Amino acid sequence: MKKTLLSLLAFSFLFSCKQKEKVDTIVINSNTYTVNSNFDTSESFAIKDGKFIAIGNNKEIQGKYTALNIIDAKNKPIYPGFIDAHCHFYGLGLQQQKVDLVGTESYDEVLQRLIDFQKEKNTSYITGRGWDQNDWEVKEFPTKEKLDSIFPNTPVAIRRIDGHAMLVNQAAIDLAGITLDLKINGGEFIKKDGKLTGVLIDNAMNFINNPKPSKKEQIQALKDAEKICFDLGLTTVDDAGLDKEVIELIDSLQQSGDLKMRVYAMISNNQKNLDYYLNKGVIKTDRLNVRSVKVYADGALGSRGAALKDEYSDKKGHFGALVNSYENLQKVAKRIANSEYQMNTHAIGDSANYVMLKTYNEVLKNKNDRRWRIEHAQIVDVKDFDLFKNVLPSIQPTHATSDMYWAEERVGSERIKGAYAYKDLLKEYGKVALGTDFPIEHVSPLYTFYAATIRKDLKGYPEKGYQMNNALSRKNALKGMTIWNAYANFEEKEKGSIEVGKVADFIILDKDIMKIDGKEIPNTKVLATYINGEKVN
Repeated sequence: MKKTLLSLLAFSFLFSCKQKEKVDTIVINSNTYTVNSNFDTSESFAIKDGKFIAIGNNKEIQGKYTALNIIDAKNKPIYPGFIDAHCHFYGLGLQQQKVDLVGTESYDEVLQRLIDFQKEKNTSYITGRGWDQNDWEVKEFPTKEKLDSIFPNTPVAIRRIDGHAMLVNQAAIDLAGITLDLKINGGEFIKKDGKLTGVLIDNAMNFINNPKPSKKEQIQALKDAEKICFDLGLTTVDDAGLDKEVIELIDSLQQSGDLKMRVYAMISNNQKNLDYYLNKGVIKTDRLNVRSVKVYADGALGSRGAALKDEYSDKKGHFGALVNSYENLQKVAKRIANSEYQMNTHAIGDSANYVMLKTYNEVLKNKNDRRWRIEHAQIVDVKDFDLFKNVLPSIQPTHATSDMYWAEERVGSERIKGAYAYKDLLKEYGKVALGTDFPIEHVSPLYTFYAATIRKDLKGYPEKGYQMNNALSRKNALKGMTIWNAYANFEEKEKGSIEVGKVADFIILDKDIMKIDGKEIPNTKVLATYINGEKVN
Protein backbone atom coordinates (compact mmCIF):
# COMPACT_ATOMS: atom_id res chain seq x y z
CA MET A 1 0.00 0.00 0.00
CA LYS A 2 2.82 2.38 0.96
CA LYS A 3 4.65 1.57 -2.28
CA THR A 4 1.50 2.21 -4.33
CA LEU A 5 0.96 5.57 -2.63
CA LEU A 6 4.54 6.63 -3.35
CA SER A 7 4.12 5.62 -6.99
CA LEU A 8 0.93 7.66 -7.26
CA LEU A 9 2.65 10.69 -5.73
CA ALA A 10 5.60 10.35 -8.11
CA PHE A 11 3.26 10.00 -11.09
CA SER A 12 1.27 13.02 -9.93
CA PHE A 13 4.48 15.07 -9.61
CA LEU A 14 5.70 14.04 -13.07
CA PHE A 15 2.28 14.77 -14.57
CA SER A 16 2.16 18.23 -13.00
CA CYS A 17 5.66 18.98 -14.32
CA LYS A 18 4.65 17.89 -17.80
CA GLN A 19 1.70 20.24 -17.63
CA LYS A 20 3.99 23.21 -17.10
CA GLU A 21 5.14 24.99 -20.22
CA LYS A 22 8.87 25.33 -20.63
CA VAL A 23 10.04 28.92 -21.06
CA ASP A 24 13.43 30.58 -21.21
CA THR A 25 13.22 32.79 -18.12
CA ILE A 26 10.93 33.40 -15.17
CA VAL A 27 11.25 36.51 -13.03
CA ILE A 28 9.82 36.28 -9.51
CA ASN A 29 9.53 38.46 -6.39
CA SER A 30 9.60 41.72 -8.30
CA ASN A 31 7.80 45.04 -8.13
CA THR A 32 7.23 45.37 -11.85
CA TYR A 33 5.74 48.52 -13.38
CA THR A 34 4.17 47.18 -16.56
CA VAL A 35 3.26 50.65 -17.92
CA ASN A 36 0.25 49.06 -19.60
CA SER A 37 -2.95 51.06 -20.16
CA ASN A 38 -3.97 50.56 -16.51
CA PHE A 39 -0.44 51.19 -15.23
CA ASP A 40 -0.62 47.84 -13.40
CA THR A 41 2.15 46.41 -11.27
CA SER A 42 2.99 42.72 -11.13
CA GLU A 43 5.12 40.29 -9.16
CA SER A 44 6.28 37.87 -11.81
CA PHE A 45 6.53 37.30 -15.54
CA ALA A 46 7.69 34.67 -18.02
CA ILE A 47 9.81 35.10 -21.16
CA LYS A 48 10.05 32.82 -24.19
CA ASP A 49 11.81 33.43 -27.51
CA GLY A 50 12.70 36.96 -26.46
CA LYS A 51 9.14 38.03 -25.64
CA PHE A 52 6.93 38.35 -22.58
CA ILE A 53 4.41 35.49 -22.67
CA ALA A 54 2.78 35.89 -19.25
CA ILE A 55 2.56 38.47 -16.46
CA GLY A 56 1.07 37.82 -13.03
CA ASN A 57 1.89 36.89 -9.46
CA ASN A 58 4.47 34.32 -8.33
CA LYS A 59 1.93 31.57 -7.82
CA GLU A 60 0.31 32.02 -11.22
CA ILE A 61 3.53 32.14 -13.19
CA GLN A 62 5.37 29.37 -11.34
CA GLY A 63 2.25 27.23 -11.37
CA LYS A 64 2.02 27.35 -15.15
CA TYR A 65 5.63 27.68 -16.34
CA THR A 66 9.02 26.13 -15.70
CA ALA A 67 12.45 27.47 -16.66
CA LEU A 68 16.10 26.72 -16.04
CA ASN A 69 16.74 30.45 -15.65
CA ILE A 70 14.80 31.87 -12.71
CA ILE A 71 15.60 35.44 -11.67
CA ASP A 72 14.72 36.32 -8.09
CA ALA A 73 14.33 40.12 -8.16
CA LYS A 74 14.28 40.23 -4.35
CA ASN A 75 11.49 42.82 -4.39
CA LYS A 76 13.51 45.24 -6.50
CA PRO A 77 11.62 47.46 -8.96
CA ILE A 78 11.48 46.50 -12.62
CA TYR A 79 10.53 48.83 -15.48
CA PRO A 80 10.28 48.51 -19.27
CA GLY A 81 13.63 49.21 -20.92
CA PHE A 82 14.21 52.94 -21.14
CA ILE A 83 14.04 54.58 -24.57
CA ASP A 84 15.89 57.82 -25.35
CA ALA A 85 13.80 59.71 -27.91
CA HIS A 86 16.55 62.12 -28.94
CA CYS A 87 20.25 61.48 -28.63
CA HIS A 88 23.44 61.12 -30.63
CA PHE A 89 24.43 57.50 -30.01
CA TYR A 90 27.13 57.35 -32.66
CA GLY A 91 28.35 60.80 -31.63
CA LEU A 92 28.66 59.64 -28.03
CA GLY A 93 30.93 56.84 -29.17
CA LEU A 94 33.07 59.12 -31.31
CA GLN A 95 33.34 61.51 -28.38
CA GLN A 96 35.21 58.81 -26.45
CA GLN A 97 37.99 59.20 -29.04
CA LYS A 98 38.19 63.01 -28.73
CA VAL A 99 39.04 65.60 -26.10
CA ASP A 100 36.29 65.68 -23.48
CA LEU A 101 35.68 69.31 -22.52
CA VAL A 102 32.48 68.80 -20.55
CA GLY A 103 32.56 70.44 -17.12
CA THR A 104 35.47 72.78 -17.83
CA GLU A 105 35.19 75.83 -15.59
CA SER A 106 37.43 78.18 -17.56
CA TYR A 107 39.05 78.63 -20.94
CA ASP A 108 42.42 77.86 -19.32
CA GLU A 109 41.09 74.47 -18.23
CA VAL A 110 39.99 73.82 -21.82
CA LEU A 111 43.51 74.61 -23.03
CA GLN A 112 45.08 72.33 -20.42
CA ARG A 113 42.88 69.42 -21.46
CA LEU A 114 43.90 69.98 -25.08
CA ILE A 115 47.59 70.01 -24.10
CA ASP A 116 47.22 66.81 -22.05
CA PHE A 117 45.30 65.08 -24.86
CA GLN A 118 47.91 65.97 -27.47
CA LYS A 119 50.75 64.72 -25.26
CA GLU A 120 48.99 61.37 -25.00
CA LYS A 121 47.64 60.98 -28.55
CA ASN A 122 49.90 63.17 -30.72
CA THR A 123 47.20 63.53 -33.41
CA SER A 124 47.55 65.54 -36.63
CA TYR A 125 44.17 67.24 -36.09
CA ILE A 126 42.74 67.85 -32.59
CA THR A 127 38.98 67.66 -32.13
CA GLY A 128 36.79 67.76 -29.05
CA ARG A 129 33.50 68.85 -27.60
CA GLY A 130 31.85 70.07 -24.44
CA TRP A 131 33.01 73.61 -23.52
CA ASP A 132 30.35 76.04 -22.35
CA GLN A 133 31.28 79.66 -21.71
CA ASN A 134 28.15 80.04 -19.55
CA ASP A 135 29.89 77.86 -16.94
CA TRP A 136 32.94 80.13 -16.79
CA GLU A 137 33.56 83.20 -14.67
CA VAL A 138 34.01 85.18 -17.90
CA LYS A 139 30.81 84.23 -19.77
CA GLU A 140 32.00 85.31 -23.20
CA PHE A 141 33.02 83.31 -26.25
CA PRO A 142 36.74 82.53 -26.17
CA THR A 143 39.05 83.69 -28.93
CA LYS A 144 41.76 81.79 -30.74
CA GLU A 145 44.95 83.70 -29.75
CA LYS A 146 46.00 81.28 -27.00
CA LEU A 147 45.16 78.31 -29.23
CA ASP A 148 47.34 79.76 -31.96
CA SER A 149 50.30 80.15 -29.61
CA ILE A 150 50.02 76.63 -28.17
CA PHE A 151 49.17 74.86 -31.44
CA PRO A 152 50.66 77.01 -34.25
CA ASN A 153 50.78 74.17 -36.80
CA THR A 154 48.24 71.59 -35.60
CA PRO A 155 44.61 72.33 -36.56
CA VAL A 156 42.25 72.45 -33.57
CA ALA A 157 38.43 72.39 -33.83
CA ILE A 158 36.44 72.07 -30.61
CA ARG A 159 32.64 72.19 -30.46
CA ARG A 160 30.60 73.93 -27.83
CA ILE A 161 28.47 71.65 -25.62
CA ASP A 162 25.33 72.20 -27.76
CA GLY A 163 27.12 71.45 -31.03
CA HIS A 164 26.04 74.80 -32.53
CA ALA A 165 29.27 76.73 -32.07
CA MET A 166 32.90 75.83 -32.62
CA LEU A 167 36.25 77.33 -31.68
CA VAL A 168 39.05 76.80 -34.20
CA ASN A 169 42.64 77.99 -34.42
CA GLN A 170 44.35 79.69 -37.34
CA ALA A 171 45.78 76.41 -38.63
CA ALA A 172 42.22 75.03 -38.97
CA ILE A 173 41.02 78.31 -40.53
CA ASP A 174 43.79 78.21 -43.14
CA LEU A 175 43.12 74.55 -43.93
CA ALA A 176 39.41 75.30 -44.43
CA GLY A 177 40.06 78.34 -46.62
CA ILE A 178 38.05 80.70 -44.39
CA THR A 179 38.72 84.37 -45.05
CA LEU A 180 37.65 87.59 -43.34
CA ASP A 181 35.18 88.57 -46.07
CA LEU A 182 33.50 85.13 -46.31
CA LYS A 183 29.70 85.21 -45.82
CA ILE A 184 27.33 82.40 -44.82
CA ASN A 185 23.56 82.08 -44.57
CA GLY A 186 22.24 80.56 -41.37
CA GLY A 187 25.49 81.02 -39.49
CA GLU A 188 28.19 83.48 -38.50
CA PHE A 189 31.97 83.92 -38.42
CA ILE A 190 32.31 85.95 -35.22
CA LYS A 191 34.71 88.87 -35.53
CA LYS A 192 36.26 91.30 -33.08
CA ASP A 193 38.21 94.46 -33.94
CA GLY A 194 37.92 93.50 -37.58
CA LYS A 195 39.54 90.08 -37.12
CA LEU A 196 38.25 86.50 -37.00
CA THR A 197 37.96 85.30 -33.39
CA GLY A 198 37.94 81.63 -34.35
CA VAL A 199 34.33 81.15 -33.20
CA LEU A 200 32.00 79.73 -35.86
CA ILE A 201 28.22 79.56 -35.39
CA ASP A 202 25.93 76.94 -36.99
CA ASN A 203 26.37 76.75 -40.81
CA ALA A 204 29.77 78.43 -40.59
CA MET A 205 31.04 75.20 -39.01
CA ASN A 206 30.40 73.35 -42.28
CA PHE A 207 33.67 74.73 -43.64
CA ILE A 208 35.62 72.69 -41.09
CA ASN A 209 36.25 69.18 -42.35
CA ASN A 210 37.35 67.10 -39.40
CA PRO A 211 39.27 63.92 -40.21
CA LYS A 212 36.91 61.07 -41.07
CA PRO A 213 37.13 58.12 -38.64
CA SER A 214 38.26 54.78 -40.01
CA LYS A 215 35.83 51.86 -40.10
CA LYS A 216 37.62 50.37 -37.09
CA GLU A 217 37.12 53.63 -35.19
CA GLN A 218 33.45 53.76 -36.24
CA ILE A 219 32.83 50.23 -34.96
CA GLN A 220 34.62 50.98 -31.71
CA ALA A 221 32.54 54.14 -31.31
CA LEU A 222 29.28 52.21 -31.64
CA LYS A 223 30.41 49.53 -29.19
CA ASP A 224 31.64 52.12 -26.68
CA ALA A 225 28.34 53.98 -26.86
CA GLU A 226 26.40 50.74 -26.44
CA LYS A 227 28.21 49.84 -23.23
CA ILE A 228 27.61 53.27 -21.73
CA CYS A 229 23.92 53.11 -22.61
CA PHE A 230 23.34 49.55 -21.40
CA ASP A 231 24.99 50.33 -18.08
CA LEU A 232 22.47 53.17 -17.63
CA GLY A 233 19.35 51.20 -18.56
CA LEU A 234 18.75 52.23 -22.17
CA THR A 235 17.47 49.55 -24.53
CA THR A 236 16.46 51.73 -27.52
CA VAL A 237 18.10 54.94 -28.72
CA ASP A 238 16.76 57.42 -31.26
CA ASP A 239 19.88 58.69 -33.02
CA ALA A 240 19.05 62.19 -34.27
CA GLY A 241 20.88 62.42 -37.57
CA LEU A 242 22.80 59.64 -39.32
CA ASP A 243 24.10 59.09 -42.84
CA LYS A 244 23.57 55.96 -44.92
CA GLU A 245 27.11 54.67 -44.33
CA VAL A 246 26.70 54.64 -40.53
CA ILE A 247 23.15 53.25 -40.64
CA GLU A 248 24.33 50.35 -42.80
CA LEU A 249 27.25 49.73 -40.44
CA ILE A 250 24.84 49.63 -37.48
CA ASP A 251 22.62 47.17 -39.38
CA SER A 252 25.54 44.88 -40.24
CA LEU A 253 26.78 44.84 -36.63
CA GLN A 254 23.27 44.10 -35.37
CA GLN A 255 22.82 41.28 -37.90
CA SER A 256 26.13 39.69 -36.86
CA GLY A 257 25.25 39.98 -33.16
CA ASP A 258 28.09 42.41 -32.44
CA LEU A 259 25.69 45.26 -31.61
CA LYS A 260 22.61 44.47 -29.54
CA MET A 261 21.27 47.99 -28.96
CA ARG A 262 17.99 48.82 -30.69
CA VAL A 263 18.33 51.94 -32.85
CA TYR A 264 15.65 54.23 -34.23
CA ALA A 265 17.69 56.03 -36.88
CA MET A 266 16.74 59.51 -38.07
CA ILE A 267 18.42 60.11 -41.40
CA SER A 268 20.28 63.40 -41.75
CA ASN A 269 18.56 65.87 -44.07
CA ASN A 270 20.69 65.94 -47.20
CA GLN A 271 19.95 65.25 -50.85
CA LYS A 272 21.77 61.91 -50.95
CA ASN A 273 19.96 60.50 -47.92
CA LEU A 274 16.54 61.76 -49.02
CA ASP A 275 16.91 60.36 -52.54
CA TYR A 276 17.91 56.94 -51.23
CA TYR A 277 15.65 56.42 -48.21
CA LEU A 278 12.45 58.14 -49.30
CA ASN A 279 12.45 56.04 -52.46
CA LYS A 280 13.38 52.84 -50.63
CA GLY A 281 10.74 53.27 -47.94
CA VAL A 282 10.70 52.19 -44.30
CA ILE A 283 13.51 49.84 -43.23
CA LYS A 284 12.59 47.71 -40.23
CA THR A 285 14.37 44.82 -38.53
CA ASP A 286 14.02 43.56 -34.96
CA ARG A 287 16.71 46.06 -33.82
CA LEU A 288 16.77 48.81 -36.47
CA ASN A 289 14.02 51.18 -37.59
CA VAL A 290 14.66 53.74 -40.33
CA ARG A 291 11.60 55.86 -41.07
CA SER A 292 12.34 59.47 -40.07
CA VAL A 293 14.30 62.53 -41.20
CA LYS A 294 16.17 64.88 -38.85
CA VAL A 295 15.90 68.48 -40.03
CA TYR A 296 17.39 71.65 -38.49
CA ALA A 297 15.33 74.82 -38.32
CA ASP A 298 17.61 76.97 -36.14
CA GLY A 299 20.59 76.92 -33.78
CA ALA A 300 20.87 76.84 -29.99
CA LEU A 301 19.96 79.30 -27.26
CA GLY A 302 23.32 79.11 -25.49
CA SER A 303 25.19 80.35 -28.58
CA ARG A 304 22.35 82.78 -29.47
CA GLY A 305 21.64 80.90 -32.68
CA ALA A 306 18.04 80.03 -31.78
CA ALA A 307 15.62 81.98 -34.00
CA LEU A 308 13.48 84.33 -31.90
CA LYS A 309 10.48 86.46 -32.90
CA ASP A 310 11.91 89.44 -31.02
CA GLU A 311 15.51 90.40 -30.32
CA TYR A 312 17.58 88.68 -27.64
CA SER A 313 17.16 90.36 -24.28
CA ASP A 314 20.94 90.31 -23.76
CA LYS A 315 21.99 91.26 -27.31
CA LYS A 316 20.12 94.13 -28.89
CA GLY A 317 19.31 93.83 -32.58
CA HIS A 318 20.11 90.08 -32.62
CA PHE A 319 17.37 87.58 -33.41
CA GLY A 320 19.26 84.37 -34.12
CA ALA A 321 18.54 82.75 -37.48
CA LEU A 322 16.99 79.86 -39.35
CA VAL A 323 19.78 77.56 -40.51
CA ASN A 324 17.60 76.43 -43.42
CA SER A 325 15.64 78.93 -45.50
CA TYR A 326 11.87 79.04 -45.07
CA GLU A 327 11.48 77.95 -48.70
CA ASN A 328 13.77 74.96 -48.22
CA LEU A 329 11.99 73.89 -45.01
CA GLN A 330 8.65 74.02 -46.88
CA LYS A 331 10.05 72.05 -49.80
CA VAL A 332 11.55 69.35 -47.57
CA ALA A 333 8.36 69.08 -45.49
CA LYS A 334 6.20 68.59 -48.58
CA ARG A 335 8.54 65.95 -49.96
CA ILE A 336 8.59 64.00 -46.68
CA ALA A 337 4.80 64.33 -46.33
CA ASN A 338 4.44 62.46 -49.63
CA SER A 339 6.51 59.56 -48.29
CA GLU A 340 6.09 57.13 -45.38
CA TYR A 341 8.71 59.00 -43.38
CA GLN A 342 8.33 61.07 -40.23
CA MET A 343 9.80 64.59 -40.05
CA ASN A 344 11.64 65.45 -36.81
CA THR A 345 12.75 69.07 -36.73
CA HIS A 346 15.18 70.74 -34.34
CA ALA A 347 13.45 73.97 -33.26
CA ILE A 348 14.66 75.93 -30.23
CA GLY A 349 13.48 79.54 -30.57
CA ASP A 350 9.86 80.70 -30.65
CA SER A 351 10.22 81.87 -34.26
CA ALA A 352 11.62 78.52 -35.42
CA ASN A 353 8.90 76.67 -33.51
CA TYR A 354 6.18 78.83 -35.07
CA VAL A 355 7.54 78.37 -38.60
CA MET A 356 7.73 74.59 -38.23
CA LEU A 357 4.38 74.19 -36.46
CA LYS A 358 2.63 76.17 -39.21
CA THR A 359 4.49 74.20 -41.87
CA TYR A 360 3.60 70.85 -40.30
CA ASN A 361 -0.06 71.72 -39.92
CA GLU A 362 -0.27 72.91 -43.53
CA VAL A 363 1.45 69.97 -45.25
CA LEU A 364 -0.21 67.31 -43.07
CA LYS A 365 -3.80 68.34 -43.78
CA ASN A 366 -5.88 65.19 -44.37
CA LYS A 367 -2.89 62.98 -43.47
CA ASN A 368 -3.57 60.93 -40.35
CA ASP A 369 -1.25 59.48 -37.70
CA ARG A 370 2.02 60.87 -39.04
CA ARG A 371 3.48 61.59 -35.58
CA TRP A 372 5.76 64.35 -36.85
CA ARG A 373 7.93 65.70 -34.09
CA ILE A 374 9.38 69.02 -32.98
CA GLU A 375 12.70 68.22 -31.37
CA HIS A 376 13.43 70.40 -28.30
CA ALA A 377 10.50 72.90 -28.48
CA GLN A 378 12.42 74.97 -25.93
CA ILE A 379 11.03 78.49 -26.36
CA VAL A 380 7.41 78.59 -27.52
CA ASP A 381 5.24 81.70 -27.75
CA VAL A 382 2.32 81.14 -25.37
CA LYS A 383 -0.02 82.01 -28.28
CA ASP A 384 1.39 79.08 -30.30
CA PHE A 385 0.90 76.17 -27.90
CA ASP A 386 -2.38 75.12 -29.54
CA LEU A 387 -0.42 74.40 -32.74
CA PHE A 388 0.99 71.33 -30.96
CA LYS A 389 -2.39 69.57 -30.99
CA ASN A 390 -1.27 67.46 -33.98
CA VAL A 391 2.49 67.71 -33.47
CA LEU A 392 4.41 65.53 -31.03
CA PRO A 393 6.77 67.42 -28.68
CA SER A 394 10.11 65.60 -28.31
CA ILE A 395 11.77 67.24 -25.31
CA GLN A 396 14.87 66.88 -23.17
CA PRO A 397 14.22 67.72 -19.49
CA THR A 398 17.87 68.11 -18.53
CA HIS A 399 18.10 71.04 -20.95
CA ALA A 400 15.87 72.97 -18.53
CA THR A 401 18.10 72.34 -15.54
CA SER A 402 21.25 73.06 -17.57
CA ASP A 403 19.95 76.31 -19.06
CA MET A 404 17.99 77.69 -16.09
CA TYR A 405 20.92 79.75 -14.78
CA TRP A 406 21.07 81.99 -17.86
CA ALA A 407 18.02 81.29 -20.09
CA GLU A 408 15.98 84.21 -18.74
CA GLU A 409 18.87 86.56 -19.56
CA ARG A 410 18.53 85.48 -23.19
CA VAL A 411 14.75 85.82 -23.54
CA GLY A 412 13.47 87.95 -20.66
CA SER A 413 10.83 87.43 -17.99
CA GLU A 414 7.82 87.17 -20.35
CA ARG A 415 9.14 84.76 -22.98
CA ILE A 416 10.58 82.47 -20.30
CA LYS A 417 6.97 81.58 -19.38
CA GLY A 418 6.76 79.55 -22.58
CA ALA A 419 10.19 77.96 -22.11
CA TYR A 420 10.82 74.34 -21.09
CA ALA A 421 7.05 74.11 -20.64
CA TYR A 422 6.74 70.34 -20.56
CA LYS A 423 3.40 70.09 -18.79
CA ASP A 424 1.84 72.68 -21.12
CA LEU A 425 3.11 70.73 -24.13
CA LEU A 426 1.72 67.51 -22.68
CA LYS A 427 -1.71 69.13 -22.29
CA GLU A 428 -1.81 69.95 -25.99
CA TYR A 429 -0.74 66.66 -27.62
CA GLY A 430 -1.52 64.23 -24.80
CA LYS A 431 1.93 62.66 -24.96
CA VAL A 432 5.54 63.84 -24.81
CA ALA A 433 8.65 61.99 -25.95
CA LEU A 434 11.55 62.33 -23.52
CA GLY A 435 15.24 62.18 -24.32
CA THR A 436 18.59 63.62 -23.31
CA ASP A 437 20.32 64.91 -26.46
CA PHE A 438 23.47 63.18 -25.18
CA PRO A 439 26.41 63.76 -25.36
CA ILE A 440 25.26 67.38 -24.99
CA GLU A 441 23.71 66.27 -21.69
CA HIS A 442 24.56 63.28 -19.51
CA VAL A 443 23.42 59.91 -20.87
CA SER A 444 21.53 58.79 -17.75
CA PRO A 445 17.75 58.44 -18.21
CA LEU A 446 17.47 58.71 -14.43
CA TYR A 447 18.70 62.30 -14.72
CA THR A 448 15.98 62.82 -17.32
CA PHE A 449 13.37 61.49 -14.89
CA TYR A 450 14.73 63.69 -12.11
CA ALA A 451 14.83 66.85 -14.22
CA ALA A 452 11.32 66.23 -15.56
CA THR A 453 9.71 65.67 -12.16
CA ILE A 454 11.86 67.48 -9.58
CA ARG A 455 13.24 70.22 -11.88
CA LYS A 456 16.49 70.70 -9.95
CA ASP A 457 20.16 70.30 -10.76
CA LEU A 458 22.24 67.54 -9.19
CA LYS A 459 23.17 69.85 -6.30
CA GLY A 460 19.49 70.36 -5.41
CA TYR A 461 19.20 73.86 -6.89
CA PRO A 462 16.83 75.68 -6.89
CA GLU A 463 15.40 74.73 -3.53
CA LYS A 464 11.78 74.74 -4.73
CA GLY A 465 12.48 73.52 -8.25
CA TYR A 466 12.62 75.44 -11.55
CA GLN A 467 9.23 76.57 -12.93
CA MET A 468 7.50 73.73 -11.10
CA ASN A 469 4.19 74.55 -12.75
CA ASN A 470 5.62 72.69 -15.75
CA ALA A 471 7.00 69.65 -13.90
CA LEU A 472 5.73 66.26 -15.06
CA SER A 473 4.22 63.71 -12.69
CA ARG A 474 6.35 60.62 -12.10
CA LYS A 475 3.76 58.51 -13.91
CA ASN A 476 3.88 60.70 -17.01
CA ALA A 477 7.68 60.94 -16.89
CA LEU A 478 7.94 57.14 -16.87
CA LYS A 479 5.50 56.91 -19.76
CA GLY A 480 7.58 59.54 -21.55
CA MET A 481 10.65 57.32 -21.27
CA THR A 482 8.92 54.09 -22.28
CA ILE A 483 5.52 53.69 -23.96
CA TRP A 484 5.22 57.26 -25.31
CA ASN A 485 8.69 57.02 -26.82
CA ALA A 486 7.74 53.70 -28.39
CA TYR A 487 4.69 55.48 -29.82
CA ALA A 488 6.91 58.31 -31.13
CA ASN A 489 8.83 55.59 -33.01
CA PHE A 490 5.71 53.78 -34.30
CA GLU A 491 6.72 50.84 -32.10
CA GLU A 492 4.14 50.89 -29.29
CA LYS A 493 2.78 47.47 -30.31
CA GLU A 494 6.16 45.80 -29.84
CA LYS A 495 7.87 47.59 -26.94
CA GLY A 496 7.58 50.32 -24.31
CA SER A 497 5.62 48.28 -21.76
CA ILE A 498 5.77 44.87 -20.12
CA GLU A 499 2.87 43.11 -21.81
CA VAL A 500 2.26 39.74 -23.43
CA GLY A 501 3.63 39.61 -26.97
CA LYS A 502 6.07 42.49 -26.60
CA VAL A 503 9.85 42.16 -26.69
CA ALA A 504 11.34 41.38 -23.29
CA ASP A 505 13.27 44.61 -22.78
CA PHE A 506 13.39 45.54 -19.09
CA ILE A 507 15.64 46.91 -16.38
CA ILE A 508 16.08 46.30 -12.67
CA LEU A 509 16.89 49.25 -10.39
CA ASP A 510 18.08 49.29 -6.80
CA LYS A 511 15.43 51.85 -5.76
CA ASP A 512 11.86 52.55 -6.79
CA ILE A 513 11.96 55.90 -8.60
CA MET A 514 8.18 56.10 -8.42
CA LYS A 515 8.23 56.30 -4.61
CA ILE A 516 11.61 57.37 -3.23
CA ASP A 517 12.42 60.91 -2.10
CA GLY A 518 13.14 63.02 -5.18
CA LYS A 519 16.71 63.78 -4.13
CA GLU A 520 17.51 60.05 -4.25
CA ILE A 521 16.52 59.63 -7.92
CA PRO A 522 19.90 60.64 -9.45
CA ASN A 523 21.72 58.23 -7.12
CA THR A 524 19.62 55.24 -8.19
CA LYS A 525 21.64 52.43 -9.76
CA VAL A 526 20.81 50.16 -12.68
CA LEU A 527 21.34 46.61 -11.45
CA ALA A 528 20.66 44.90 -14.77
CA THR A 529 19.54 45.65 -18.33
CA TYR A 530 17.82 43.04 -20.53
CA ILE A 531 17.06 43.01 -24.24
CA ASN A 532 14.95 40.14 -25.61
CA GLY A 533 15.30 38.60 -22.15
CA GLU A 534 19.11 38.55 -22.50
CA LYS A 535 21.19 40.33 -19.86
CA VAL A 536 23.36 42.86 -21.69
CA ASN A 537 25.24 44.58 -18.87
